[in-house]
Amino acid sequence: MSTISIRLNEHDDLLIRKYAELHHMDLSTLVRQAILEKIEDEFDLELFEKVWKKEQHEARLTHEELKRELGL
Repeated sequence: MSTISIRLNEHDDLLIRKYAELHHMDLSTLVRQAILEKIEDEFDLELFEKVWKKEQHEARLTHEELKRELGL
């Protein structure tokens, strides 16, 4: 297992510690989860943008058209 050090001013340090305490988490878990969520969010956004660009010119149905097509 590796160790990462970060420098924080007093305000940020207190904020992060209080947040971790509020959510019953140790600092290591909080920081790890926050970083992994950030990476996942960026990956999700990139994937969305790729799909959006690819499908932007494809034909779309309105809700009404879809309901008619499905006989609803």
